[in-house]
Amino acid sequence: MKGKVIGDILVLKNEPDNLQELLNLPEVKRIVKLGRINGVKREPDVEILVGDSTETIHRENHCFFKLDVAKIMWSKGNTTERQRIAKIVEDGEIVVDMFAGIGYFSIPMAVHSNPEKIYSIEINPVSYSYLNENIMLNKAEGIIEPILGDCREVAPKGIADRVLMGYIGNTHEFLDAAMEIVKPGGIIHYHESVPDLLKFKRPPQRIIDAAKGREVEILKKRIIKKYSPGVYHVVVDAKIN
Repeated sequence: MKGKVIGDILVLKNEPDNLQELLNLPEVKRIVKLGRINGVKREPDVEILVGDSTETIHRENHCFFKLDVAKIMWSKGNTTERQRIAKIVEDGEIVVDMFAGIGYFSIPMAVHSNPEKIYSIEINPVSYSYLNENIMLNKAEGIIEPILGDCREVAPKGIADRVLMGYIGNTHEFLDAAMEIVKPGGIIHYHESVPDLLKFKRPPQRIIDAAKGREVEILKKRIIKKYSPGVYHVVVDAKIN
């Protein structure tokens, strides 16, 4: 079975032969089939196979995420990275999450670390609405400040100890904005989908180019998951001095 359980919904890539057997899986009450992912906002095509709704609350790492699987993407493959980031945020940091979504990274940081403030920016109004709900679900109102809009236009400048760029696609086009957001000595966590031969070469070089002469210290390079044949989802941690 190629699928993932999100809350009480089993999300499949193909039509199954054994729907009733799948309903015997732990926690599964509804089943949907995922089709194409569309546009910059990564909106999925979903067909309901069992059940009559697609909204659920997913629990991960002691955090709660309310979402509609017919409207919002959820990547199980990023679980380890969400846990890693939540552990390395230091006390009193100011964090800017440039692509917050429903709070994928912002919520774990607020729950498991002690930042002064997290500015969580999201351009998709549907995701932004769920972000606000998840802030309340996780009692993070005093830590996370949600902002609706394009992070290149609405993000606070020059204040971030840590900048999250947890989106893959045209992420490199936002590096100039990240350089304006991060303060001297701050860290950028830059995500990119990269061909195998370039996976640890192209992302660091793009960060260095965007820094325009500022000193860049590459702290860590790691593969999050295989994205497609011959292509990897990579994250680079870079300190900008």
